[in-house]
Amino acid sequence: EVQVVESGGGLVQAGGSLTLSCTVSGLYFDDYAMGWFRQAPGKEREGVSCISASGGTSYYADSVKGRFTISRDNAKNELYLQMNSLKPEDTAMYYCAAGERAWHTIVRIGVPLETDFDYWGQGTQVTVSS
Repeated sequence: EVQVVESGGGLVQAGGSLTLSCTVSGLYFDDYAMGWFRQAPGKEREGVSCISASGGTSYYADSVKGRFTISRDNAKNELYLQMNSLKPEDTAMYYCAAGERAWHTIVRIGVPLETDFDYWGQGTQVTVSS
């Protein structure tokens, strides 16, 4: 059984930092591109950042470029998202997802597609106060 578990969310003031973590089990982590998505109340879920299976290439949404950093540790089956200079508009539920074919789409069209991600966590809430 594949399990995807996020942690690290919380309440932070604007300008602050948080690091999200995601632990994956039940699959060969090294074969999967990984991504962070977020969904704010009343909005559609959006791709925030993704990283290739090897960790050598990453994608960032324009809204988080220069503030967020994605990384992974394939030896530990873990994914991270370092979030700096947080803004109130970053408030959302953040989801970790794994997709074997996801990176091919990112290379081809430049953005991640939710449908390419096979496994999802339950989410961790990030709230940024102004």
